[in-house]
Amino acid sequence: MLAFDHLWRRLEEGVIAFLLAAMTLVTFAYVILNNAYTLFYSAGEFLGGSQILFAIGDVILGLAQSMTWSVALTKALFAWLIFFGLAYGVRTAGHIGVDALVKLARKPVQRIIGLIACLCCLGYAGLIALASFDWMLTLFDAGIGAEDLGHYGIQQWQITLIVPLGYAMVFIRFLEIFVRILRNQQTGLGLADEAAEAMKLTEHEEPKQ
Repeated sequence: MLAFDHLWRRLEEGVIAFLLAAMTLVTFAYVILNNAYTLFYSAGEFLGGSQILFAIGDVILGLAQSMTWSVALTKALFAWLIFFGLAYGVRTAGHIGVDALVKLARKPVQRIIGLIACLCCLGYAGLIALASFDWMLTLFDAGIGAEDLGHYGIQQWQITLIVPLGYAMVFIRFLEIFVRILRNQQTGLGLADEAAEAMKLTEHEEPKQ
């Protein structure tokens, strides 16, 4: 089980890194192509109408115009990054917690509140996962191509698949937290505390001379 959990964590981080890298590369290539052809046109005019430079500029311009799919692909990758990152944020305590009043209570009370909050999160994640799965099945039956990506064989259901998948992973992460609270391994949801982090930074800040 520990080996599987370690493997899943590495896979989770690898997918997020891949999505970030793919978004960056696609956007970078699109921006470069949309600005590079003017450089060759300007250089061709400066050199007295060089047909070779003009031809290179035409090729780059054609490539830029053919990348109409880049914006749609970037949106799809960003959507996958968001919903895949939801569960990652729960696991790494990346989501901000608003629990200043809860921390004033005693530990047993904090534990009870944590269980109630975790049950609410489980209910929400389960509801969205089931509803979005039905939505994805509807798109699957319709067989509608994705915007600017349909002629490459990519359909809308393939992009929206990440919604039920992402919330299913969120459900699993909160279920793990629920079990840890029952076992007294933690008291709350284990979310990030911006105030505590700010205080730590202030304490470690060296006084200015």
